[in-house]
Amino acid sequence: MSEAILSVGIDLGTTTTQMIVSRLQVENTAAPFTIPKMEIREREIRYRSPIHFTPLLSADTLDAEAIGQLIRSEYDQAGITPQQVQTGAVIITGETARKENARQVLKALSELAGDFVVATAGPALESVLAAKGAGADQYAKSHGRYVLHLDIGGGTSNLALFDPEGHLADTGCLNVGGRLLKFDRSGAVTYVSPVLAGTHAPSLGDVPTPESLEPLLDVLIQALEEAVGLRPPTACLRQFLTDKAVSLPPQAPVLSFSGGVADCMANPDTPWLQYGDLGVLLGRAIRRSSLCRGSYVLGKETIRATVIGAGSHATELSGSTIAYGGVSFPLQNLPVASLSDREAAYPAPQLGETIRNKLALFDEPAALALRGVENPSYTDVTRLADGIAAGVASGRQPVVVVLEQDMGKALGQALRLRLGPQARLVCLDGLHIPEGSYLDIAAPIGNGSALPVVVKTLAFQ
Repeated sequence: MSEAILSVGIDLGTTTTQMIVSRLQVENTAAPFTIPKMEIREREIRYRSPIHFTPLLSADTLDAEAIGQLIRSEYDQAGITPQQVQTGAVIITGETARKENARQVLKALSELAGDFVVATAGPALESVLAAKGAGADQYAKSHGRYVLHLDIGGGTSNLALFDPEGHLADTGCLNVGGRLLKFDRSGAVTYVSPVLAGTHAPSLGDVPTPESLEPLLDVLIQALEEAVGLRPPTACLRQFLTDKAVSLPPQAPVLSFSGGVADCMANPDTPWLQYGDLGVLLGRAIRRSSLCRGSYVLGKETIRATVIGAGSHATELSGSTIAYGGVSFPLQNLPVASLSDREAAYPAPQLGETIRNKLALFDEPAALALRGVENPSYTDVTRLADGIAAGVASGRQPVVVVLEQDMGKALGQALRLRLGPQARLVCLDGLHIPEGSYLDIAAPIGNGSALPVVVKTLAFQ
């Protein structure tokens, strides 16, 4: 059994805005006469938009009307309508997420893009999508090496570490990018990012030269070198971190690069004021630095890495051993309440109280995430079902439970007995949900045997 779904990725970045349309081929990979197992087997990019400068009304305000027109035009060029789109992601990245009206623009884009396209952002998700869009995970797996990917854009550098099997090990983010300074055509400074306070940055109206900007570039390079383990961490790294540093492996990783600055690394002869920012000079500085003296690669995609990740790699499938009913899809922006292994092992009454307390932290329906039990016994399933049913007895619905272990169908059936046939219930498995994540769950595919799921982090929390 094979099925194709249409996915859209939109990257609203600090400097540029892009869109891609992908065709995801979903197949049943299970053997005959066994439980179906739906997997995404092929990702084909059907349309790539031109690279547009992100429309702004001012340094602090996005041009919502122009952005909407741009996306509508790209849908027309791609020959699709929002109603045809089944999954995907709208990613608002870097300094764009700090604009005054970013939340409103993001909501409008989500509504424009299609019912199953999610509005999402956050440095952790952006790091992963950019790395996968650039092929860093595949490089790690095929070469058996740790790979630390750096997606260096206009406002931020998003880091993602992959182990030698191609699995994500950690993420991080720095306020290092080409758009921290902007210039007009004469070379005069028109914008200085607040993150450059206390550095060698020029002031508004100054007309610096490439040579006079070298001390500032040295600071940015130092922050990157400290982040990847080429220098001991100092106050320089702490100044530019947005959330946390990457926990580095014992052996030096291969460095991988994408983003607009990586595009400048690949084209060092570009005039330094070509884009009206630091990007070209920062790309040249990276090529001269110790970042490029060891093992490094440019990603298969550079400036398009994040949008390709958003359109082709944001969606996972939960299927085969799931249970759901009484729910109108899509379910969007569900916050996740996570249970630790210790909490999930509580006796049913204590487990129910713990779940009630966790769900009470949210003013809206929330998903409950836990590891679950490998090869669960009947006792394991009934204890969890009793505890969860007690925890959601206040009437909050839909009840959404997400597990790592393959026990969604058994637990879902046990919950159905306890919550009643009218309960709005979704029980998924085979998914790892990081703390602080949000979920979007799309309509069933594969004759109802699988649900597309986007695990995401939000910029506005």
